[in-house]
Amino acid sequence: MESIRDIAKDIIFGQLRLVVATMDIEEINSDRDKFLSNVASNVGSELKKIGLTLINVNITDIEDESGYIEALGKEAEAHAINEAKVRVAEKNREGSIGEARANKEKRIEVAKADALAQVGEAEAKANSIEGENKAQILIAQSEALKREAEAEALKRAMSAEKIQAAKALQEAYEAEKLAELARASRELASKEADIIISAEIEKRKIEIDAEAEAEKQRREAKGQADAIFAMREAEARGLYEILEKQAAGFERIVHASGGNAKDAVLMLIADKLEDLVKTQVEAIKNLKIDKVTVWEGGQQSGGRKCHLKICIWPI
Repeated sequence: MESIRDIAKDIIFGQLRLVVATMDIEEINSDRDKFLSNVASNVGSELKKIGLTLINVNITDIEDESGYIEALGKEAEAHAINEAKVRVAEKNREGSIGEARANKEKRIEVAKADALAQVGEAEAKANSIEGENKAQILIAQSEALKREAEAEALKRAMSAEKIQAAKALQEAYEAEKLAELARASRELASKEADIIISAEIEKRKIEIDAEAEAEKQRREAKGQADAIFAMREAEARGLYEILEKQAAGFERIVHASGGNAKDAVLMLIADKLEDLVKTQVEAIKNLKIDKVTVWEGGQQSGGRKCHLKICIWPI
């Protein structure tokens, strides 16, 4: 059971890596159903080959070492927060503008009422130049206050809008920066993995080629050694046959000589005497002979052999 469990574990992790390699990380994070379906299909088909059946697959959570998926979630969250802040800023701006407009209308009405009152007083006191002047001053002051209030309200609204927009942009930039850092880390890890895998493949190829070349050289050397051995064995066998035939022939000559080995040797020499003489003549045929001296010695009686000695003096 432990061996089966280990094999199944290797198959599951291997197919899981295969599915992850064929899908983008954004697709894995957004389309969990497709990711789950691909894992179930690949793992189920491989487990079936060893007699196992896949019943169910559950993905509890998906995360990566570089934190890219988490960064994607933070990016989406920051995007939603920024949009909400922008909408709040827009509503605040609309409220500020509405409030400023209401205050403006209120001041205008108050100013109008004050002006009307002053006009009434001025009309009532037509002969009073001082009253008329006061009414005009009040009207001018009311207009100044109105314009000041409008300017202040507009200034506050624009400041609030710019502040909110600046904060939203800053937060968006921070989120984008984190996402880019995560993406760069992922690309760096992928490139490092590609380089390591390529190096391992090249290393293994070199080892296999070296082993194949060594095996080829061993076989060629063995073939050459076998050929040399066979040739030497054939030469030795031929030489043995020649020596064996020579020994058998010499044994017959000795037997024909009455068992006397010396006589047998003399018979061999006599048989080759013509060739020996030819060889000697060939050796001295180009020499200029001054004289030839022949000694004949040895006793002639009792059937003893005579020995002849010839001396040649070259010029």
